[in-house]
Parts: sequence; structure tokens; C-alpha cells
Amino acid sequence: MQKRRLGNSGLEVSAIGLGCMGMSFGYGPPADQQEMISLMRSAVERGVTLFDTAEVYGPFTNEELVGEALAPFRGEVVIATKFGMKPDAEGRWSALDSRPEHIKDVAEASLKRLNVDAIDLFYQHRVDPDVPIEDVAGAVKDLIEEGKVKHFGLSEPGVETIRRAHAVQPVTAVQSEYSLWWRRPEGDVLPALEELGIGFVPFSPLGKGFLTGKINETTTFDSSDFRNIVPRFTPEARKANQVLVDLLRTIGGRKKATPAQIALAWLLAEKPWIVPIPGTTKQERLHENLGAAEIELTSDDLREIESAASKITVHGARYPENLERTTGR
Repeated sequence: MQKRRLGNSGLEVSAIGLGCMGMSFGYGPPADQQEMISLMRSAVERGVTLFDTAEVYGPFTNEELVGEALAPFRGEVVIATKFGMKPDAEGRWSALDSRPEHIKDVAEASLKRLNVDAIDLFYQHRVDPDVPIEDVAGAVKDLIEEGKVKHFGLSEPGVETIRRAHAVQPVTAVQSEYSLWWRRPEGDVLPALEELGIGFVPFSPLGKGFLTGKINETTTFDSSDFRNIVPRFTPEARKANQVLVDLLRTIGGRKKATPAQIALAWLLAEKPWIVPIPGTTKQERLHENLGAAEIELTSDDLREIESAASKITVHGARYPENLERTTGR
């Protein structure tokens, strides 16, 4: 597996990481724990060194799972986790809390669940409009100085937030949704990251599974799968959005690659400091996703994808309105 550096930070990771959320949360019932431990260890054997989790995945159980799976590989892998959410009155983890004292409490708890001496990459999960980002960055800076955190990250921030945070504590990586069917970061975030020397970690790089070509308008999801409430996953939207998968399939046919591999190869070709983190619970999908790192898209391929994609209108919002987080400014 090729390696990439996240911006100017010096943090080197595999070109493709592994998003671990779906193993415990979000896409139906939790997967079998031993199978997921085996999956993560297979990923390490295949060269993956970046693993992504968060306290809210489960909640808590995903961090524990990742900690157990990666215990034999301390010092060889990078584990990213997140802070900044808390349960609301109904017990749903949708409320924000990035107060400095809360950040430090979360760090202590995550260290125990992950069974590590320091958190490799600690992201603010979402921008908290009630806490100045300078206070957030300052709290993480304190944790870095204490040796409890190594690198600071932000998830789904706006450019002003990135700049203000970076001025207090250098930001190693920004994590936001990015794929051929969600390209908003291209507007101002990616140029700012390039200017500041910050790495970019796209989550949902396969469009929550849609860009794999394994989902169509007749696909049904488990009742606990959050895609049931996502406007972009209504049967009508899925039918309309197949044209994007068809494009990936056409390119893949020439490259002897799957739609998922072309979607990931496109991201890798965008910038050398982009590291996507596709998630999966299946060994064969892991193998497929990692194979994308071996696919080289030529400038002609990229122009063809860009030209065709620019004519495609993606149907449906990426989240229900009540769940769409502010990205800050």
C-alpha cells in the first residue's frame, strides 16, 4: 500500500484508510465483533495504517472494538477519533458540546476505550457554534502538550473556522464528506487546505455505498439503517442517480476495475494529500477498495470523468434537513 502525508504535518498514513463506523452503528445491526476484529487485522496486513472511529459510534462500542482489534499493532497504525457531541434529553447523540472541559473528559475516556497512551488524531466532530473555535483548538493544544493527543483535526468545518483554529494549533487534517456525488469541498475548502498545508480525509467516499454499483431503486435496507431517512436514498433518487454509477462502470470497464475502485481512484488522483476512508464490514469489499490504490487514471480519464460528471445532476439532499450540520463559516 502506498503512503501519503497529511499536509505539512509529517503524519504519514496509507493512501486509503478504513472507516469503522458501520461496524457498530448507522448501517443496520452491529456486525459480529470477532469478524470485525479479523477484518481490521486483515486491513493492517494489507498495509492500511489509518483507522477512523468516534465516541458516538455505538455509542462507545466502536472505540472499544477498534482498540481491541488494533492492540497488537500499537505504534504501527494511526487511530483517529472524535469529540464534540453529547446525548440530548431523548438520549440521541445529536447535541453539540465542545467546551474545553468536555473535550478533555472525552479524551480521557477515549484513551481508555482505545487502550492507547495517546490519541493519534483527534477531530472536532462538528463545529459547535456556542464555543469559539480558538477555545477548542486551545484545549486540544493543551492535550498535545500533555502528550495525550498527537494531532488535531476538524470535521466538516468552513474555511474561516479552519483558519482560526489553525492559527492557535496547527490542524493536521480536515475530514468532510467528499465524492463524485458530493463535491462541495472543492469550492473553497480544498484550496484553503492546499494553501495551509492541511491534509484532507474524505468520509463516505463511496456515497454511503451508492457508488459501488451494488444499490439500485429496488434495494431495501434494514430498519435501523439510517439511509432509510436520507433524501438521496429514496427509490426515485436512487433511480435518477444511477447515471453516475453508469459513468463509473464505463470507465471501470476499460480499466478492469469496479465502480467503487474508480470512485476511490478519482479521489486519490485529485490531490496527493487526500486520504479517503471507505468503510466496510466485508473482507471482499475491503480487498476491492484497497485495490483502488493500484489504479492509475490518466489525465484523459480525469477529463472524461469531469466532463461527464459536470452534466449530471445528483438528486436528493445528502441528509434530512434536521440532521444537516452547519459546517461553520
